[in-house]
Amino acid sequence: MTTAPIALTIGEPAGIGPELAGMAWDALRGEVPFFLIGDPAHLPEGTDWVEIAAPDEVSAHSTALPVLPHRFDGPRVPGVAQPAQAKVVVAVIERAVALASSGKVGGICTLPIHKQALQEGAGFGFPGHTEFLAHLCDTQDVVMMLAGPQLRVVPVTIHIPLSEVTSALTPELLETRIRITHDALVAQFGIGAPRLAVAGLNPHAGEGGRMGREEIEVITPLLERLRADGMTIAGPLSADTMFHAAARTGYDAAICMYHDQALIPIKTLDFDRGVNVTLGLPIIRTSPDHGTAFDIAGTGKANPTSTIEALRMAWRMASARS
Repeated sequence: MTTAPIALTIGEPAGIGPELAGMAWDALRGEVPFFLIGDPAHLPEGTDWVEIAAPDEVSAHSTALPVLPHRFDGPRVPGVAQPAQAKVVVAVIERAVALASSGKVGGICTLPIHKQALQEGAGFGFPGHTEFLAHLCDTQDVVMMLAGPQLRVVPVTIHIPLSEVTSALTPELLETRIRITHDALVAQFGIGAPRLAVAGLNPHAGEGGRMGREEIEVITPLLERLRADGMTIAGPLSADTMFHAAARTGYDAAICMYHDQALIPIKTLDFDRGVNVTLGLPIIRTSPDHGTAFDIAGTGKANPTSTIEALRMAWRMASARS
């Protein structure tokens, strides 16, 4: 089965997205078939690109960045978000999701958006890309995974204060995160029998209740039930001993209880090559793990490594699913 190409959405044109698109093409031509959805007028001067009318034309253009044009009103002003262009930024994402949902692309890779500009110019009512994609796909539960060459992590709770983690950490939420991760590792990563490692919430995984009872009352009973269902799960583990090299060989993904518990180890191991993957969608979606970087937009200093890895991962996932 031939895998359709990956669609790369332009994101916020005033950020480093247009620069990253050309850099990624230079690095991946002949390796990952992808095309950009955006306004070719926003590409940096000298970018070698070719216009396409449909995704199935991508294979015919191996020497220049294929662009499926989506015109914006007005020029790109690096470093200065244009709220007037926000509705078109949203429309590009919607177009990519429609192509993925119809099977015309193997997956999407999204370049960073600027949420304030989208809120001001388009009345964007979502916390970010992930929630908007879930809305477009009519999906209730999605999971954020950060993945790199050495580690995959999933935070159970994400962008909430640390003081709220304990109350948010319910057996239902934890089970949802674990099951979605397990199923995605099978269906999209080609791992037949995933091995999961689950971190405890407290230091030393609670030390038998001496440092907290969440492991005893919430985490352990659920893990025992999931093991009885046939899942391979280790934990709850002490988070300070589960990310060294030898420990990482024992699992395919780590389930962590809160944002920093998950993101600190992966960003320490390989800051530039971390990829954001949305699990639980009916389509494949990856993105680089950074923002619009207005401070360096237009300077030629953008680092394309995370975008390159995000496109590679989207292609591998699409190929595994095919």
